Amino acid sequence: MSGRVDGDPLTSSAFTSPVLPGTGWPDDPATASTPVAESAADVRALAARADSLHDLDARVSVCRACPRLVAWREEVAVTKRRAFADEPYWGRPIPGWGDPEPKVLIVGLAPAAHGGNRTGRIFTGDRSGDWLFASLHRVGLAAKATSTHAGDGQRLLRARMVAAVRCAPPANKPTNDERDTCAPWLEEELREVLPSVRAIVALGGYGWDAALRTLGALGAVVPRPRPKFGHGVEVTLPKPSGGTVQLLGCFHPSQQNTFTGRLTEPMLDAVMIRAKEVGDD
Repeated sequence: MSGRVDGDPLTSSAFTSPVLPGTGWPDDPATASTPVAESAADVRALAARADSLHDLDARVSVCRACPRLVAWREEVAVTKRRAFADEPYWGRPIPGWGDPEPKVLIVGLAPAAHGGNRTGRIFTGDRSGDWLFASLHRVGLAAKATSTHAGDGQRLLRARMVAAVRCAPPANKPTNDERDTCAPWLEEELREVLPSVRAIVALGGYGWDAALRTLGALGAVVPRPRPKFGHGVEVTLPKPSGGTVQLLGCFHPSQQNTFTGRLTEPMLDAVMIRAKEVGDD
């Protein structure tokens, strides 16, 4: 599926929606020759064969293994939200983003349909991202307080963020099969960055479960029963190759949580400050 050609608001270059790999979208890691996963077996094989973190990001960004998610992300990219009707939409999976050797790793659920699925960067272009990046900037983990679009000059400082599921799902609810199909991308990414990671911030119960499940898949000993998610909960876990990592729970900065006061700026900052402290140790 491909929509009309529109001008990107950041670069003024013209792109189709969804954006084709290798056509010049800011920070696009893929090229026209990047191998494409069409099934769960392809995901596992291509993730395992990636020869670098950049190569892994490229393969993630062109994945087509989940038909329902592919159809939804591309439908959204073509129909668009009225406020962004004249902008191209990325409309592809969102790779991890940030420092390739992070001290802090932030794990969320999935891209937002009109956020990351539009802008091409995780937690970018929606209200959840506004809250998250403002907090990261306040505590010294992001160069700027805003993240509006891939290529806008924002940088994470000794931090990286990733989604457990890389495509925007309908109603923000991936199925268990979609979660499991996508899991090898997260496993390989965590395998690459875990040696430097000191703290993992899990946004919401989904991010918490994904972090524990992925660490277990990589060989870490996860306590039984599994630690329960909660805001401010902190668990020390052994890394498979030695050393430990602190898993920190944080309510997701969704509008449901921020509008109701379940999550406040001081609450969010407290978790990020703690993550930075762990990373600086």
